[in-house]
Amino acid sequence: MPSVAPRSALLIAAFDSQLKWCAGIRDELKARGFSCQVTVPRTRSALSIRQISDAGFEDVHLRTWPELVEDSLRSDVVVCALAGPMTQRLSIDLSEATGPGAPGPVLVSGWVGVIIEKITAGYLDRAGTDVVAVNSAHDLAYFRRTAGTLGLSDGNLLLSGLPFLSSDPAPERTGEIQRVLFADQPTVPGSRVERLYVYRRLIDYAREHPDRLVILKPRHRPGEDTFHRMAHHPADLLKGDELPANFLIDYTPIGIQLPHVDLLLTMSSTACLEAIDNGCRVALVLDLGVHERYGNHVFLDSGLLRTFDEIKKDEIGSPDPAWLDGYFGDRTQPAKRAIVDRVEELLESGDRPSHQIWGTPYFRSAVEMVRAKDAIGTSRISPAWARRMRARGPVLGTVAQGAHLLLPPVIIRPIRWVLRRVSSR
Repeated sequence: MPSVAPRSALLIAAFDSQLKWCAGIRDELKARGFSCQVTVPRTRSALSIRQISDAGFEDVHLRTWPELVEDSLRSDVVVCALAGPMTQRLSIDLSEATGPGAPGPVLVSGWVGVIIEKITAGYLDRAGTDVVAVNSAHDLAYFRRTAGTLGLSDGNLLLSGLPFLSSDPAPERTGEIQRVLFADQPTVPGSRVERLYVYRRLIDYAREHPDRLVILKPRHRPGEDTFHRMAHHPADLLKGDELPANFLIDYTPIGIQLPHVDLLLTMSSTACLEAIDNGCRVALVLDLGVHERYGNHVFLDSGLLRTFDEIKKDEIGSPDPAWLDGYFGDRTQPAKRAIVDRVEELLESGDRPSHQIWGTPYFRSAVEMVRAKDAIGTSRISPAWARRMRARGPVLGTVAQGAHLLLPPVIIRPIRWVLRRVSSR
């Protein structure tokens, strides 16, 4: 008998956090016999070799946007970890490229961490996919209300939780605190003064507890990039400071460190959920107050907000049960398994919940807006413009010509703006 080709899955990511989100889903798909390929949009790649390895991948494939759409159409499953606007663009392009009566691939989307901003816009950008993997019961209730208000089906919403969390957190450790990890974030806090203040309070904590190892885990190494770019790296800010012997900056992936950590500190990182999952005690630094720009407003009900003065005295809280249940409750299996179970159900039935969304007035208006943006102001860089840029130098010429040939219209306009600014200098 002829061999049957394995079902294929395309996973799309552009940054290390998005790769991490894909990793668990990839593992579950491969365990069920899917052949998996990881693709990065050529214009959005910000991944170092080390970041790719740390996320659990050997390599990724760079593809232009048209190639990525073609690859998606040839796949059985597409797992899109891109940010909301790019996810919406993919669902729009697939809606127009899928032939009449053809189901097309099962398109999966979700959020790579706790949602701290653009909760409505983020949901609507993902609403045109077949499986919208939702992180918490609170988010699910909000999305259902939003869908009902706009006349959208909510049949694609799946309360899965984050793919790198379990469905049953380990019991909280109660022994002596010996190892403390601060999970840094690239843009929280944003200013140099605030970041330096937090780092130096952490150093003071290390001096106060010389018997404890205090580890500062930056989001990325100097020179690397993430979805949110760090302007003030701790390695730069603390250069020249006298640091205690029990304080160190360490880039070991947080998933490797957490099983050995007694207390995790952070401002508002999703790492706090990973720490809880691993049985770590958690404190969310409150010294700068509560504000949307810090992202800690979404943790008001967590029971974990603490000042450094409280943290130094080991006045550490425990997660509020109702808040914790929102992220870990109502689930009997890990997120990656729930997501792939749903994918296989849709492949078996041929049903595509996205098609119910694609025909709605809301989605059609989004399509019209995207296409209008493509058309307004000459979305494509013209050959004449590329010639002008080449006259300015080989770098600008290469950027202009590459953009003209490779990029989708939605990406061209900001590049044209940058090129104008540079060429006018």
